[in-house]
Formats: sequence, structure tokens, C-alpha cells
Amino acid sequence: MAKGYLIVNVYGESIANPVKNASVTISKNNINIITVTTNENGQTDSIPLDTVDKIYSENEQHETRPYETYDVLVSSLGLTKTKIEGVQIFDEITSIQNIYLTSIDQNNEEYLAKITPNKLWGQFPSYVEQNNTDYQSNISTINLSKVLIPSNIIVHDGIPSDTNAQNYNVPFIDYIKNVASSEIYSTWPYETIKANILAIISFTLNRIYTEWYKSKGYNFTITSSTIYDQKYTRNGTIFESISKIVDEIFTNYIRIGIRVEPLLAHYKSNTTEEGYLSQWGSKKLGDDGYNAIEILKYYYGNNINIYQAEVTQKYPYSFTSNLKQGDCSIDVYILQNTLNYIRSSYPGIPKIENPSGYFDSNTENAVKVFQNVFSLSQTGEVNYQTWYKISYILTAVSNMTNSIYS
Repeated sequence: MAKGYLIVNVYGESIANPVKNASVTISKNNINIITVTTNENGQTDSIPLDTVDKIYSENEQHETRPYETYDVLVSSLGLTKTKIEGVQIFDEITSIQNIYLTSIDQNNEEYLAKITPNKLWGQFPSYVEQNNTDYQSNISTINLSKVLIPSNIIVHDGIPSDTNAQNYNVPFIDYIKNVASSEIYSTWPYETIKANILAIISFTLNRIYTEWYKSKGYNFTITSSTIYDQKYTRNGTIFESISKIVDEIFTNYIRIGIRVEPLLAHYKSNTTEEGYLSQWGSKKLGDDGYNAIEILKYYYGNNINIYQAEVTQKYPYSFTSNLKQGDCSIDVYILQNTLNYIRSSYPGIPKIENPSGYFDSNTENAVKVFQNVFSLSQTGEVNYQTWYKISYILTAVSNMTNSIYS
């Protein structure tokens, strides 16, 4: 039988608080398969699990679900027992399931969450395009002066008019990973996944740039409804193949011609409708050797280009250049001290003794461990993606520390 892999990350209230020695039980049909514990970074080892052959996710069909599902139960002393049902496992793909535990004081009962099916497999309402008059009138009320990547966005978990639906404050990059993991299959070609992610980013940034919902009096950025926006799955499984591509390109977006706003990049599972990307069609183009920009131009026209947005998050230190073994600079010194500070929450990252600003083998090893913990490519070099994640975790750890001592 085919095999997929699962890594479970267990946190307390935030990513700055990994939970060591949490008990993680994987089950299916109420039969326990394996129980493991998290390491000092709140992470399990990679767990191999049976699944269906990837051929079912590489061809459009509706007879055999193209992934297997499992339930994950997590418990830790003093924290609410949490169960996630429907964790998705694809052939040859590593699934990443992040689970946040609350204190028993906040919730004395077991918390249960059910992951809904991937959009390509499940039955979800189709997108309803807003008319051009509404769109153009909204453009005239833009408040943002340029396209920016926010640190967080507010996701309304329902249709806009549903006042009972909850709003979730979600890191932008996590939102993109979640939507991509919910909208397409992680077994698809790299360039197909990349093209779809660019469409997802552009759609999201258009909602942000035009302040589409805020201009209508709503207190959120985007919805989880497939009628109006993209499929966001609360507690959803993230796939490593998708996660790594998002880390590479999360600041990139599509623009058309001389228009300033990011393209509201529509897409459907399978369509010949002009101006819409066909998800299954993009898969075939990827199989045929098209790269991401060629796939996007096939659907959105030759007048599109890829641009890069600025990140609004104000980190203590800005990225300047790639850092690697043998480098010697103030940036390396900052890197070394930052990783040592992050160790207060992630003690599994090796301590860099006597930081000097010289990128030695100990620094490279610490970087590799950090990259492994956060599902980045383990190169040992610090590029923009690694620096961004280091900065993000530094900010989270600092905020947690400040809240403890304030």
C-alpha cells in the first residue's frame, strides 16, 4: 500500500510556546494506530501512514477519494485534550498538522475539530463573481497607497452576512498555505502548484488592497466561503510540498497591464470560462512542461506580469543578503544572537557559543535545525525565506516574553 507521512506540531497559545512531551495518538475508525510524544520543540517524528496511490490525485475522478484521513488526539498535563478529525494523508507527501492547546482553565472539556474535505473532492458552493460596477466603485475608495503583505489578516469563517460566524486572526503566510492545501492537491507538479499559489496570493492581496469588505462596513479581510472567496479550513492540514513553495514566493503577485491592483485571480476546478484558471487544466499544463508564468498567461492573458510586494511587519532587523558558512559580518552576529534567543522557546536548536559574527559550522547546524523545525529546505544557508521565518518566530517569542513580565 502507498505511504504518506505526518508530522504533528503541538503548541500552547501561540507558535512561541511549543509543548514538550505531549501525547499524540493517531487513530482511524476508532482504532488506535500509534502513540508518540513530542520532542523539546513540540514536534513529533515523521510518522508513516497508509494511504491511497497518488494516481487518484493526479487525474480528475470522483470515485476514489485521493487521500486517506486519520484522527489525531493530543493531550498534555494542564492543557485541554484536543482531537482533530480528518487529517489528510497523500501518497509520498509529508502532511503537517499544527495543533494549539488551550489551558484547562479556559476550556475544561475536550476540544474537537473536523477538517472538511479538499475542495476538489468535496461539494462546495461555486464562486459568485461580484459585478463590475461594484468592483469599480470599490476601487475608487482604496485606502492603501501600495500593495503590502500584512503580518495577519482577519478571516470570517462563513458568508459575509453570517453574524454568528467567527473571525480568526491568521498570519498571512499561514493563510496562503491553508488555502492552497485546501484548494489543490499536493501531489501535483511544482510549476502547477506555484501557478495556483500565485493566483491565491493575488486574489487575497486584491481583497486587502481594495479593502473590499472593510469598505462595506465589515470588520474582516476575507471570508472562508467559496461563494465569495477561497476555501480556508480552520485547523486544516498543511502539506510540506505546498508549504515550501509558499515560503519561496509569498511576496509575489499577479498584475495585469498598467493596473496597479493585484489581479482578482479567479479560478475553478475545471472550466473553459475566459479569465478563470482551471485547476485541473493547470495540472495538465504542468504535466506538459509549462512553467508557472506560462500557465498563468494561458488563462489570464499575455498582459500579466509578476510583481513583488513589501512586507508590513516591522521586525527588529531587516534582511540584507544571503548568509552562509564562511561569512563574517554584523548580520551574522545578529543571526547568531537571534537564534540563541529563540532557543528560550525552542531548546532543540543548538546553542551558538560565543557569537562572534563568523558563520561557522555550529551556526550552520543551528540554522539547519531551525529550518527542519519550521519545514524549510535544510540548506544551512539563510535566504530571505529563512530570515523571514526567524524574524517571525523572534517576534512571537518576544511578545510572549513581554506578556509574561509586563
